[in-house]
Amino acid sequence: LEAMEERQVTVEGKSLKLPQPFFVIATQNPMSQAGTFPLPESQLDRFLLSISLGYPDEAAERALLEGTTSRADVGALQQVVSEEQLLALRHQVDAVRASPAVLDYVQRLLAYSRYEGGFSHGLSPRAGIALVRVAKAWSLLHERDYLIPEDVQAVLSSVADHRLVVGAGQKMLNHVRVLA
Repeated sequence: LEAMEERQVTVEGKSLKLPQPFFVIATQNPMSQAGTFPLPESQLDRFLLSISLGYPDEAAERALLEGTTSRADVGALQQVVSEEQLLALRHQVDAVRASPAVLDYVQRLLAYSRYEGGFSHGLSPRAGIALVRVAKAWSLLHERDYLIPEDVQAVLSSVADHRLVVGAGQKMLNHVRVLA
């Protein structure tokens, strides 16, 4: 958690800055499985996105069953972008423009989650920052240098679902339609 926010780790009382770029991936089993305990909201809020991978397709599952996949396969992966290119992409994301109207839209979504959506905890300021940043990245992937509300809608569920407690099977995206 320290790595995600402070961009450092502390080992035996000594703080070490992490190299740029870096990112953290964490996995969590479904809540219904034994041994899985929910993280406090303050810790979940540090995660930028929550993405469910679902089940493997039939061919991938067969390979797993046959034992033809291996963790050693990771070593065969080829780098597709350099550190410099990745840092340049981060700067391009920062340069994507967010109009006052789109920022107003994001603030309405945040307010809805806090005061009208019936959630036990609304989206935090950190969640709002994450939402804008991920929407900017989405916009850049779609070859635009400006945000539109559809960019925000496209990423809202991945940014908000792990931060909000809603009714059974309901996603934050269902609530977005109220404001769209």
